[in-house]
Formats: sequence, structure tokens, C-alpha cells
Amino acid sequence: MPIATVNPANGETLKTYEAMGAEEIERRLQLAEATFRTYRTTPFAERAKLLHRAAELLDGLQQDIGRVMTTEMGKPIKQARAEAAKCAKAMRWYAENAESLLADEEPADADVKDSGASRALVRYRPLGPVLAVMPWNFPLWQVIRFAAPALMAGNVGLLKHASNVPQTALFLEDLFHQAGYTEGTFQTLLIGSGAVEEILRDERVKAATLTGSEPAGRSVASTCGDMVKKTVLELGGSDPYVVMPSADIDRAAEIAVTARVQNNGQSCIAAKRFIVHADVYDAFAEKFVRGMQTLKVGDPMDEATDVGPLSSEQGRADLEELVDDATRSGARVLCGGERPEGDGWYYRPTVLTDITREMRIHREEAFGPVATLYRVHDLDEAVLLANDSPFGLSSNVWTRDEAEVDRFVRDLEAGAVYVNGMTASHPAFPFGGVKRSGYGRELSGHGIREFCNITTVWHGA
Repeated sequence: MPIATVNPANGETLKTYEAMGAEEIERRLQLAEATFRTYRTTPFAERAKLLHRAAELLDGLQQDIGRVMTTEMGKPIKQARAEAAKCAKAMRWYAENAESLLADEEPADADVKDSGASRALVRYRPLGPVLAVMPWNFPLWQVIRFAAPALMAGNVGLLKHASNVPQTALFLEDLFHQAGYTEGTFQTLLIGSGAVEEILRDERVKAATLTGSEPAGRSVASTCGDMVKKTVLELGGSDPYVVMPSADIDRAAEIAVTARVQNNGQSCIAAKRFIVHADVYDAFAEKFVRGMQTLKVGDPMDEATDVGPLSSEQGRADLEELVDDATRSGARVLCGGERPEGDGWYYRPTVLTDITREMRIHREEAFGPVATLYRVHDLDEAVLLANDSPFGLSSNVWTRDEAEVDRFVRDLEAGAVYVNGMTASHPAFPFGGVKRSGYGRELSGHGIREFCNITTVWHGA
């Protein structure tokens, strides 16, 4: 894939970039290694000052970077601005909390004495240069949720961004430089996916994090496993959205629309499988379908647009294949199910029902504004169906019955359970999945400790 900005609203190629050659990659790896030697010793106060400055700069550039993101990958402009604001918030959160999250830990006095020590502690130390392989769907947020904790922990960052968002990738490097970070602290590598393995095998790169597809995750994990390097993977998701009879059906249906089509439906944590109890199925389905039908599909630069284009022509083709496979096998289309006329890679918000286990869409992630609707008859069936997926990123449950809440929290195979609301990421809460959705955690204290050397310090009597 060429490194280029291609406007998904009309298919026009706006800018192309040459991939960095071996000499430039080597220069940047040397710079990262050299910078780490000094940056790792900077006090938390200095790191926090730099990150606060980056957040301030980003606040002032929300409109500019919002338009870049919308141009490169098609998200509605109002969502792009909100993404930039969310990034600034996360940067401030880590600037303010990193020192306490990484404070020395002291074991119990009895355990220290039993070990024969006069004193002992656990200290978190940075690992070194961390390579981040990041996707296009949240081109700013995905990077910041790695970069903010990594930099506050004393690591330095190397970014290999998706090839269709090069301007966003370069913006990020410039943002950190403008904030006062030295050149080697955060660097963007304009490279294709074929260059990633060699960089991962370089001894100067100490760890890697990837958000993306399952095949990409397998590749990075395999290489890092061979090199015995730490990885964090956030891969796909096909999140269940369970609605039980006691739920507020009006609210559940309203939020369901947003939960499915956020970011044009191209979100790993978007709700995708809507599992509804038979007692309220008809009422929910009517309201949900009506909500999907009323969404405005169009120019993502228009403030009134709810759903813009998919990020690529191939992405739309992949989505169409899933829908066509389902309808050929007996699924019914309650709304949508087609591309609108005109330029750009648009697809109408779609709801499918009568889904069976044999259909690809039952087990594969639909990365676009397509929802699957299921009818269940009790809580046991709801749990079994929710877990009948190779993925386990997040989940959504709508019920006012506390016993049902306890059961879902106990039994759902997911990295998060959101009760009476839609999944959303926040810097204070750990984010990640189980099964083929990956491993490790981003955000919160768990996220900042992922790329630390957890060091036992023991003093003799």
C-alpha cells in the first residue's frame, strides 16, 4: 500500500510520500537509543511539563487536525474534533497521575523481615524505545493512548502509523517537538508494513504495541516472541449489546444507534451484535431500525453528517461481502444493505436479522455501519450467544435487575462490561481484551506499567 492521503469521500489522492530508506531508519533508531539514555533520567515534573505543553498545543489545533483526520480517513468532522479533545484530556491525566502510578511500592514489613532484608521495595523503570504500530480508524487517539503513558514512564516512542494517515502521523511528531521534547523522544517512521519486522528485530527496540487486525497482531507477536520482547496487542472486536426486559428500551435503542455507527462503524469497541430478549425484541427492533434509517450519510466535513464514508474502497468491498454472504444464507435486511449512488466509499447504515452460526458475519468483525440483530429467550441464551465469538474486547448490557448484572459481569468473556451505556475508553480505566481481541492493557495504571521494568530492590540487614 502506498503511503498517501486519499480522500475517502471522493477517492482523490491528495498527497503521496516516499517511504524512509534504510539509512534514515538507522539514523532514527540511533537517535532513539541515544535520547533514551538521557530522557529516562528526567524527573516526573519535567516530563509532566512537556506533556502538559503538548496538550495545550493540541487544544489550539483541534480544528486543524480534525480536518486532516476527516480528509484522510473520513470520520465526521465533529467526531474528529472530539477525538483531538479526548487526546488532550488523556495527556493531562497522565501528566498529573504518572508519578503516583509509578511510585515505589513497599512490601509488608513482615515479608521484608522474612526475606532477611533490612529494607525492600518495588520500582518501575522504563524499558527503552517502544515501537507502536497503529491503525487509521482513530489516528490520533490510538497513538496518544500509547505515547502519553510511555513518555511519562521515561520511554521513547517510535510510531509506524497506517499508510493512509501520513499527515496525521507527521502532525504527531511535530506536536511533540513543538512542545519541547528533544528530537529522538517521539519519532514517526514513514514506512510500509514490510519494514516492520526488521525494526522489531533490532536490539535497540525493547518492546512493541499494536492496535489493528488479527493477522497484523499475529505477525508482530510472532516476531517479538522470537526476540523475547514484550508486546501489547489490541485487535478486533465484535462486541455484544444485550438488552433484557427490565431495560429502558427507548434509551437502549437510542444509544444502540450511536454505539454501532460511531466513527462510521469502524471501531473495534463499537457494538456489533445486538442480542435482545424476546419479550422486548419487537419494540427494540422497531426503534433501533428507525434510528438507523434517520442517520444522515454524507460529506464528513458537513457538521450535520452522522455517517461518512468508509476509509477505503477495499474496506467497503469487505463489508459488502459479509452482508451478501449473510443474505444469500437467509438473513433479512431490515434497513440499508446497499451503497448509495455517487462518489466516495459510502455504505448505508444496515440492520440484519435471522443470523445463523454458519454466516461469516456471525463470527467475523463487520467494520462498518452494519448491525446484526438476534432474538433470545432467557439470560442463559443471551450469555451463550454473547460469548459465541472469537473476540472478547468489550460488552454492553442493558438491565435494571442487579442479579442479571452480577451474572453478566461474572460470565461475559470480555475485557469490559458496560451496564446501561455504551463502551467508551477513558484514561483512568484499563482497556483491552481477551481471546482473539488481544492481550495486555492500555490506559490507567495498568497501561503505564506495561512498558516498565518491574524491579525488586532488596537491601541486606
